[in-house]
Amino acid sequence: MKGRARLAFGALAALAAAGAFGHEAHAPAAAKPLSTAVHPWGREGDPAKAVRVVAIDMADTMRFTPGEVRVKRGETVTFAVRNTGQVMHEMVIGTEDSLRRHAEAMKQHPGMEHDEPYMAHVKPGAVEKITWTFTRAGTFRYGCLVPGHWDAGMKGTVLVTSN
Repeated sequence: MKGRARLAFGALAALAAAGAFGHEAHAPAAAKPLSTAVHPWGREGDPAKAVRVVAIDMADTMRFTPGEVRVKRGETVTFAVRNTGQVMHEMVIGTEDSLRRHAEAMKQHPGMEHDEPYMAHVKPGAVEKITWTFTRAGTFRYGCLVPGHWDAGMKGTVLVTSN
């Protein structure tokens, strides 16, 4: 019986160790399927089809760098959004009107959670990515909708030109 007890104890110890370190051994989470939703400012892009990466920096000065990005209609771009500040920031792509309305809603419901493919919520010191295909020519915006940040001027412009 001692041998069986030792074997059972060994199996339990192995299971416990696997549980303790299991998150490191898991396969990466399956990629979320691309959204099929189309917005006036475009649609989610396939990262494998991005023609370039645009680095966007967010700072506690309530500014994005760069403050303007130019793309061609139909172009798929990956934004690498970095938060160099000490507080949470986000980059949300949309129209001036949609972002203004969303910023007002965030003031009314500051704990509101949302996860759309045109948004990146970035903790201090982190980098998140948005891959987007701009389907129409025009002037669109990006902004931080954390309460007070939009009003403080944390916005940028995407100029989408015809081909």
